[in-house]
Amino acid sequence: MNNPFAIDINQVSKQFPACPNIALNNISLKIHANQITGLIGPDGAGKTTLLRLISGLLNTSKGNITVCGLDSKTQRNQLCDIIGYMPQKFGLYEDLTVMENLQLYAALQRLSLQERTNLFDKMLHFTALKPFTGRLAGKLSGGMKQKLGLACALLSKPSVLLLDEPSVGVDPISRRELWQMVQSLCKESITVIWSTAYLDEAEKCSQVILLNEGNILFEGAPENLTATVKDRVFQLACADKRKTLGEYLKRKEIIDGIIQGKSLRLLFAKNATVSPTLQLKPTSPRFEDAFIDMLGGKFSRESILAQNIQDKKIKTSEVIQAINLSKRFDSFIAVNDVNFTIKSGEIFGLLGPNGAGKSTTFKMLCGLLQPTHGQALISGIDLSTSSSKARAKIGYMAQKFSLYSDLNVLQNLEFFSGIYGLIGKRKKTAISQMIDIFDLKPYLNTNAGTLPLGFKQRLALSCALMHEPDVLFLDEPTSGVDPLTRREFWTHINGMVQKGVTIMITTHFLDEAEYCDRVSLIYKGQNIATNTPDGLKAQIQSDALPNPTLEDAFIALIEQFEQQQDKVS
Repeated sequence: MNNPFAIDINQVSKQFPACPNIALNNISLKIHANQITGLIGPDGAGKTTLLRLISGLLNTSKGNITVCGLDSKTQRNQLCDIIGYMPQKFGLYEDLTVMENLQLYAALQRLSLQERTNLFDKMLHFTALKPFTGRLAGKLSGGMKQKLGLACALLSKPSVLLLDEPSVGVDPISRRELWQMVQSLCKESITVIWSTAYLDEAEKCSQVILLNEGNILFEGAPENLTATVKDRVFQLACADKRKTLGEYLKRKEIIDGIIQGKSLRLLFAKNATVSPTLQLKPTSPRFEDAFIDMLGGKFSRESILAQNIQDKKIKTSEVIQAINLSKRFDSFIAVNDVNFTIKSGEIFGLLGPNGAGKSTTFKMLCGLLQPTHGQALISGIDLSTSSSKARAKIGYMAQKFSLYSDLNVLQNLEFFSGIYGLIGKRKKTAISQMIDIFDLKPYLNTNAGTLPLGFKQRLALSCALMHEPDVLFLDEPTSGVDPLTRREFWTHINGMVQKGVTIMITTHFLDEAEYCDRVSLIYKGQNIATNTPDGLKAQIQSDALPNPTLEDAFIALIEQFEQQQDKVS
């Protein structure tokens, strides 16, 4: 390709009928060929709309787009032959096997039998799915589903590959494998646009485009945006990290603040005067710091949710107990003799790759699954014998959106308040508070299934909290939502813990796991490590890796476990 640009976007706008806000507002871009361009921005920024316009699935309201010289409006049929598109939601057929999905997409691409044989072998080797060709797509782990989606998108041998948040809900190991696969594609002269909510991924892109409310805020190399917050990021060592963070976020000179193990990471305003001390140490800026700065900074409101919760007076210090917890599905052992104890007012993280047994452990502790062996106790109550009494103390937010998509927001709130036994004035007050706290008023008559992702998660969290539970189970509560919404959620979570609520959480955002007091790493159904975030990092610290991240620890500890298993076998 002689032209250095694969995609030319010229003064493009998109307005949807009956929608007051413009989705894209007169944007112009040139996307470089044969490299990865990151598309980032908060929920509703216009990222998915832009990808669909480039692919020809939508028409522009104004302006034009050319892809490798083809017009997205007038040459749509030719465009289909050169574009591979992987949508945000898993778009394959879950009741077909891996091979049946490949066969179907090959037929849609009109590939000959000879082409299919060669391509299938290449794609299965490329994605490491060869041992799983007979498995139903719906039974694959999150990472394997994304690899299958990528394989199907590549069957047409595209010149341009559009990936809409391909790593949402994918563990760090699978994310790393996805990145390695996509980076290798660029060496084969494929242009990639990668939309993402993981801002550490943006740092791996050659070019990034930051969208907000349909407008371009930044376009260029990620390091150029990161440089805008140079000398403004500091770490603060402190004893009470949650209370201290709340105090710092009230200050005008603080743009952003998050917890990192025992310390805080603080971003100061551009003209703020900062005097480094023994406690306040300069640290290297990250792309996420600059992203938050560009979008106007922190979620500055205090948690009204936490303010409304009464202090929990828990009689026992051991609120959640997993005792020799095991779960077998026929011959498959999903969880094998897992033990840990969670204290009152603690945030406890459950980490692990897709398919490791996290959600199964989680569901047994919630009373949604009966263990094959062992006990799950909530405040000393055995869930297998007194489940209704224990569940009254529990709030649960599922990994997948589990509310009623055909009911509107208000109907969901009314239904779940009834499920939790709220009646009369208490029910009315609880619903009203959730509407105000989570800014749900504009969406009260909107069906839950059509909400933007960030508001789906707000609604799910509000339904889990209306009865003010002592114990809150959050299964990937921020999966796919942007960093601003994630900060809003953690403001509420930190506030609730300070009131004595005990929280167990799973997440694939390992910077989020830094908020936890302790974490357990689950792998192949076993608890292979339990420690504080800083403790896990210290386990792999070395001269070669003096400042490991939690992601480094996650990957290294799993690799160490695998090596030990190989020695045993």
